[in-house]
Amino acid sequence: MHSEYLFVYGTLLKNFDSYMSKFLDRNSEFIGPGYFNGKLFEISWYPGAILSEDDSEKVYGHVFKINNESKTFKILDDYEGIGDTTEHPNEYKRVLIEAYLDSKETINTWVYIYNLPTSSLKLITSGNYLKQ
Repeated sequence: MHSEYLFVYGTLLKNFDSYMSKFLDRNSEFIGPGYFNGKLFEISWYPGAILSEDDSEKVYGHVFKINNESKTFKILDDYEGIGDTTEHPNEYKRVLIEAYLDSKETINTWVYIYNLPTSSLKLITSGNYLKQ
């Protein structure tokens, strides 16, 4: 499957004060806020999310339409720790999911899912990194 969309929930959120958030803003089109079924954890100064089949567990964030997918995803994959070229190899994996826009429309989108154990991590119960 393929998608040109990316769902973000942490340091890549629109208007988040980070270099990579600004990179994403320059290399994509903001579609709007949304959510997917999952759980959000505090990893360090950044969050990590895992998928859930429980409809009551939601992770909130933003959806972007990516320009120049191969270039943009290569840079974002490195930032997110996919592969062994970063400080934290395989900390995340990029997976295709079904997310929901605030309009209740569904969208197939990529998301970076935390790829390490979460048992010792603090759950962000709001599911919203900006409203912990």
